[in-house]
Amino acid sequence: MKILVIYTHPNHKSLCYAFLEKIIKGSNENPNIKELQVLDLYEEGFNPLLVFNENKRRRDMYCDPHLEKYRKQISWADKIVFVYPIWWGRPPAMLMGYIDQLFAANFAYKDKKGLLPEGLLKGKSVVCVSTMKGPTKYPLFWLNNSHKILMKKALFNFVGIKKVKFFEFGNMESPMGKQTKKLEKIYFYFKKVDR
Repeated sequence: MKILVIYTHPNHKSLCYAFLEKIIKGSNENPNIKELQVLDLYEEGFNPLLVFNENKRRRDMYCDPHLEKYRKQISWADKIVFVYPIWWGRPPAMLMGYIDQLFAANFAYKDKKGLLPEGLLKGKSVVCVSTMKGPTKYPLFWLNNSHKILMKKALFNFVGIKKVKFFEFGNMESPMGKQTKKLEKIYFYFKKVDR
């Protein structure tokens, strides 16, 4: 199995970075994981801004040469892991800008007759590891599960990815947040995951 980890947090001393380190450690100890790549969007200097004009059309994003490296990473991976904080009930703008540009028509999906397109990323799986200051159940009870609906139904299912797992960790700024226990949970998941 080949894993691509997309890390989206500007601070390498953050709890998100500690989760990234546990993912790497667990993956390196897992015989089912043959290769691992990490894409740190902030360190990479990824430009999340969409630009469309007479020279750069939206329908051509799937072949934009500036995004070729990232398309190759997604194509290469069997499992894509996203590590990010939940800010204002959703992923950071940096990650959404990456998604807007990479999950483009004729790369991630293809329009066809009918209501839904054909997902072109079938067979891949996704894991979302997210942290938030508020309670773990906040997105479920206050936001009608909008984070999971956005990521799973509006994005991943749309492009053909049906196997999506979420780890939403709340109370992460609290001394009672059980950070060590949650970090170990992620480590053991990646140490044992087989698909």
